[in-house]
Amino acid sequence: MEKFVLASHNKNKLREMSAILSQLGVEVVSPDSLGIDVDVEETGTTFEENSLLKARAIMELSGMPAIADDSGLCVDALNGAPGVYSARYGGGDLDDMGRTRLLLENMRGQSPRTCRFVSVITCCFPDGTVLSARGECEGTVAFAPMGEGGFGYDPVFFVPELKKTFAQLTAEEKNARSHRGRALTLFRTKLEDYLKTKA
Repeated sequence: MEKFVLASHNKNKLREMSAILSQLGVEVVSPDSLGIDVDVEETGTTFEENSLLKARAIMELSGMPAIADDSGLCVDALNGAPGVYSARYGGGDLDDMGRTRLLLENMRGQSPRTCRFVSVITCCFPDGTVLSARGECEGTVAFAPMGEGGFGYDPVFFVPELKKTFAQLTAEEKNARSHRGRALTLFRTKLEDYLKTKA
């Protein structure tokens, strides 16, 4: 089984990546399990740049293929914010709930409430190969958090056609339509092609 290191300490991301990539015979391991305790500084201004920065750094440290996801919520009424700063929105002292509250405060009286989740997945291989894929999912910012599932901004990311937030979906429903699910589906096709060339 092919082993990839996830360039993140986020257990939720590890679970989502593992669920989707295990179907390809790829095992995703955390950097902690290899004794790598590094937080790669996200100095990029795009999801693509940050995703590449993280994957390359962890690949170089581990000597193994490393996969990174850079994702965030882009809100039209806030000129695309929080965007690449989604995980650091409002400063380092806030947790998921605090960032969600701040977003709802900043959205008071704002319209439209349209937004999208964006995910860019990059995998760097020791042979120099880089595979990258981008996925997006359209929605609106809910007026209040709803649902117990998911993480991050999921409780306020409302999908109009489902009449539910991401936090109200099952893991399977979310993976089937989420930004990360879509990016991973594209990535999977590229990875299958790459693995065939190595077989």
